[in-house]
Amino acid sequence: MNRQELYENIVRKESFLCIGLDTDMQKIPANLLKDEDPVFTFNREIIDATAAYCLAYKPNLAFYECRGITGWISFEKTIRYLKDKYPTHFIIADAKRGDIGNTSARYAQSFFEEMNIDAVTVAPYMGEDSVSPFLTYPGKWVILLALTSNKGSHDFQLTADKNGEYLFEKVLRKSQAWGSDENMMYVVGATQGRAFEAVRRIIPNHFLLVPGIGAQGGSLEEVCHYGMNKQCGLIVNSSRAIIYADRSPRFAQAANMAAKEVQAQMARQLKRLV
Repeated sequence: MNRQELYENIVRKESFLCIGLDTDMQKIPANLLKDEDPVFTFNREIIDATAAYCLAYKPNLAFYECRGITGWISFEKTIRYLKDKYPTHFIIADAKRGDIGNTSARYAQSFFEEMNIDAVTVAPYMGEDSVSPFLTYPGKWVILLALTSNKGSHDFQLTADKNGEYLFEKVLRKSQAWGSDENMMYVVGATQGRAFEAVRRIIPNHFLLVPGIGAQGGSLEEVCHYGMNKQCGLIVNSSRAIIYADRSPRFAQAANMAAKEVQAQMARQLKRLV
């Protein structure tokens, strides 16, 4: 899915919502635990209940890898289900990979060849050779961590050098030589507020993956005010606020309503582009 196709899907669905499938066995409804694959059952029902209102899904690999082979099976079944039933939805593997070149090449092979996923999150700390193997796949996307939503982002990302340049700004500027706005996005947390202005001064045209609305307290209105560009340029993620809106057997209906509410807010924001 290229940049123009992403934008066209946003306009068609009046949504730039990404739903994070951070599926935790300790949080899914108890009635599902008797199923052969509770995680996949939960994901399937969440997907069916919310697909009309979102642009993308983002499984977080930590919630699958922690369960070993069983978790990987749930992950692969989820990807296969999305590909078969909802082929126009963008799929992001939230894996935060990044290692020396030959290792990154194998990570890229895993996500882009074996599982045919659209995008993967990558940590840029090890530099160009750790990122470039992911950028060799036409039609696939690298999503670089730039300015994250967690409290610890202040430890490194918001430290400045002697010229006053923040580390996240250096990442944005340096990485422009590695890829383009046709194959590279950036993670910028919704909790960072007006820092989106600095981000957009450096990368006005790239898509941003924005976690942190909902349970983490980020403001959708603020993100759109400072971060939206002429083609929207945003994929805003919500995980817990949607998938755990209700932990009873009516969880899917609650997720449907939560996703519908966010989509309605996004539709209002998108009117700014008209």
